[in-house]
Parts: sequence; C-alpha cells; structure tokens
Amino acid sequence: MPDCAERFLLFLIKPSHYDDDGYVIQWRRSALPSNSLACLYGIATDAIERGALDGFDVEILPIDETNTRVRPDAIISAIAAAGGRGLVGFAGVQSNQFPRVIDVARPLRAAGVPVCIGGFHVSGCLAMLPETPDSLKEALDLGISLFAGEAEGRFADVLKDAAAGTLKPVYNYLDNLPSLDGATAPFLPKDRVGRSIGMISSFDAGRGCPFLCSFCTIINVQGRKSRYRSADDVERIVRANHASGVRYFFITDDNLARNRNWEAIFDRLIALRQEGLHSRFVIQVDTMCHKIPRFVEKAAAAGVKRVFIGLENINPDSLDGAKKKQNHIADYREMLLAWRKVRCITYCGYILGFPNDTPETIVRDIKVIQRELPLDILQFSCLTPLPGSEDHAKLTAAGGEIDPDLNKFDLEHVVCDHPRMTRAEWQEAYHLAWRTYYTDAHMKTVIRRAAAGGPRVDTVGFLMVAFWAASTLYNIYPLEAGLLRRKHRLDRRPGLAIEPALIFYPREAATFLANHARIAFKFAKIWWFMRGVLRDPSAKAYTDAALGATPDYERMEMFQLSDSARAAGAKAKKIARAAVGE
Repeated sequence: MPDCAERFLLFLIKPSHYDDDGYVIQWRRSALPSNSLACLYGIATDAIERGALDGFDVEILPIDETNTRVRPDAIISAIAAAGGRGLVGFAGVQSNQFPRVIDVARPLRAAGVPVCIGGFHVSGCLAMLPETPDSLKEALDLGISLFAGEAEGRFADVLKDAAAGTLKPVYNYLDNLPSLDGATAPFLPKDRVGRSIGMISSFDAGRGCPFLCSFCTIINVQGRKSRYRSADDVERIVRANHASGVRYFFITDDNLARNRNWEAIFDRLIALRQEGLHSRFVIQVDTMCHKIPRFVEKAAAAGVKRVFIGLENINPDSLDGAKKKQNHIADYREMLLAWRKVRCITYCGYILGFPNDTPETIVRDIKVIQRELPLDILQFSCLTPLPGSEDHAKLTAAGGEIDPDLNKFDLEHVVCDHPRMTRAEWQEAYHLAWRTYYTDAHMKTVIRRAAAGGPRVDTVGFLMVAFWAASTLYNIYPLEAGLLRRKHRLDRRPGLAIEPALIFYPREAATFLANHARIAFKFAKIWWFMRGVLRDPSAKAYTDAALGATPDYERMEMFQLSDSARAAGAKAKKIARAAVGE
C-alpha cells in the first residue's frame, strides 16, 4: 500500500444487550464466541485482499461487546483521526440486541459515521413481515443502512459504497443465499478469541434447516434448503486456527446431524487428530441423530466433547403444536445414553410456556426429567415469538399484544400472553424451573452418573455450578454468561439515571464479593462431593432409573403424563417388541 493511501477504519461489532438494571451484559471472559463476527471478519478481509478498497489503507477492528467495551466517542475520534473514512458494521444482531445497537449508532450517525446493521432481526423482519416494523424504521430514519441475508460475495459492495459515501438504505439478499462450498472461512485473530473462556472460536459447517419449528427464525433467514461447507473447507478452517494457537471450536450449525457432509467432515477431523492436530468441538444436533449409523461414534472420535440438543418439551402435544414433529419423546433416553456412552456432555434446551403449561406442570415435568432422563445440563427458555419466526408473524397479523421492548426478546423474559398463566406467573415459573433443576441433590445425582461411565466428572461439576450461578445469582441466561461480570457506570441504557460513583462502585464491589463468595462455597461443596465419589470404589456401579438398560414404558412417568405421552409409550413398546420378533 503506498504511503499516500487514505486510511479506512472498519469496525465490526457483535453487540450485547442490557440487563434488567439497564447495564450492558459484559464479562472479563465471555462463554460463547460470535460466529457472525468471525464470518464477517473473514469476508471483509477477503474482500479487501481482492481489491474492494484499492487506494485505501484499511484496518479492520473486530469487537465482541460481550467481552469488550464499545465506546462510540472513541470510534468517532478514531475515524476522524483517520481522515473521516470508515464504517461501523454491526454483525449478527439479534432482536434483543437491537435497542443497544441503536443506542450506540445514534451518536455515530450524529457525527456522520456510516453505520450498517445486519443479522437475524433485520433479516427476520424483512423476510416475514408485510410492513417494515418501527424498529427498522427508526434505524432508517437515522440514516443507518440495513443488510438482510448473508454477506459472502456481497460485502465488497457495502465497503465500496461506504468509502464513496453512497451507502444504500437497504441491501436485501434474502432471495439469493450463497453457496458455502469454497466460501470464505470464518476467522478471528487470536487476541479476540482469547477473550472467551477456554479460547473457543467458531465456524459454521452448514446453514439452513429442513424442519418447520414455528418458534424458529433459522428456517426463514437461512432457508430450509441446507447449504454446506466441504471437508476441505473445514480442514482449512481448523488448520488456520491451529496455526494461531486456537484448538477449541463451536460448530454453529443449527443441526449438524442434517449436514450431508457430516461423515466426510468427521473423517477429516479424525485424520487431522492422527496427524497431531487435536481439536475439541461443541456441536448442535437433533433428537434423532443417534439413529444415523456411525454419527455419534464418529463425532466423539473427531473430538466432539459437548452436544447441544433441543428436547424442548416432554409433552408430545406441545411438540406437535410447535411443529417440532421430528422430536419423539420415546427417542430421548436412547439418544442421551448414546452420547453418554462416548462420554460427551449433553446440554438440552427446554421451552417453557407451551399452551398446556402451568407452574405446577412445569415443576412436575422437570422432576420427571431428573429421575428418568440421563442428561447433564438442562437450559430453560420462554416460548418467545421472535421476529423472523412463524409464531411472531402470526401473532402480529392477529393483532396480539407483544411487549414493545425488544431488549426483552432474549428467551428469558415473557413478552406475550399465555392461556393458563399471567405474564407474572409465567415469569416466575421460568425462575422456578432453574431452581428446581439445579438443586444440590440433583447436581450430586448428575455427578454420580458421570462417575459411573459418563463424561468427565470435574467438567460436569463445574458446568452445573456455572449454570446455577448464572441463573440464580446474575439472573442471566447461562449461555450469555461468562467469567467475572463487568459493569461500566456510564454504559447504562438511555432513560435510566447514571448513578453517582459513591453509590455505584461500593454497591457493585459488595455484590461482586458476595456473588463470588457464594460461588466459591457452592463449588467447594460440589468439589468435596466429587472428590468422595471419585475415591469410591463402587462409583462405577452406580445406577438409577435414568441409566437402566431397558425402558419400562408402562412404569416410566414420562409416558403417563398425558394421553399423547401414553400413546407415544405404547407405540415405542410395540416397535421394541417387533424388533426382537415378539
């Protein structure tokens, strides 16, 4: 680049959102990486290397707000010092993050800084709503550009327009989703990845989902026709990250089990391990993955250590009503045991707020799960009509009352009405669910199960305490949690008062110490129990109803909770008898 080249600063920001007190949710180390940020960083780097901004000396600055403070004044000053050339791109913006993005973007636009917002909120609203919602209108009125769809092969045009001062109001590529075979690889520099717990990075091996879940936004933003990276693509991603010291990955496919290249990808990862490139992976799959020959075994051999699974509910009527018809409760136990056999930790999503739910039935069902399903981590969410989902589109068209505060669309706040609970009762049921599952007694049961031939006992114990702490002490969804909460006094949601320093800092210091004392005490208690279990010579002989070899469909409570549950049990029993020739 010649010395006389003009500078161009490209800020790529993955935003956070506000907690109930109006402070940005941020940590010293965050739990999950942002694949959207990694994708956009890779795409932007490739576009610049291909000459999208010839004549400019371009600097890309990726920021994940969950672990790094975002200061609009500093961004404005930096771009001004660079001669006024630059762009702030907000990547992967979800509905709950949109208010925070607008708050950050407002001073940027007042200073004349170009801003572009992409992600699920923009894409979901433009894909599913007949009219532009107020949230997007507000952005457009501020002169913010909106990007709908995926940026591969398109972001160069945005960069050129920003450099020329001719950004379009809307870039809409929803009807032209790109192929992923050979596409630009997601990547983040090591110093950015290092701000996550365990130095975990991410990539997507595929996008899209063939299923029809009514609460899901994936199918309406990424499409129902799945697109895939090749095994060669995945190998390049892993090698590039290993070269920078990154060996732990979250593969963000909504359902890796439906990626047609899964076996080739796993085989390639196994070959890399034999070569000495040992990686660990977290993946997401459906409840039928264990029926795919060799899938579970090869996943473990490839380095998969943790698995996210959307159980969603144990009531077949609720699953059918949400068009989650691919989930069959009779498969749950066998699937969980398959992952346990290869010593993978299972995280299971569970949705609260289906039409038949009440606080009493929610507690009852959780206790049944504790007794009869051999899962490790259970994570709860409220059934939420997310913009971009079929549920949201139908509720909007029907004139249903939806909370106007998008900051609450984080799956832990109730935002709409329920036929059998008030909003307050539903919200309390959500908190009650966490308290019901993460008791000391059940934590000890899960640890005993792990010691009897499951995943690593110490990891299970640590995760149980971490999920308990996030939900109980911080009132934050555990996947949004991290290590060492950070609050900046001045980073408070507009409309809420900036607290005096003499009130804010002593209170936060006291809260910090109290929370970590409780965490230390809980972990010490669990660690002492783990120590005893690991020293117990009979620990591997432990068993209970969840670990039993053969399910008893007539006695298991899960199959007695409703007519549809009994029908599911009877069908499973009939299939089991047919399999053995009875």
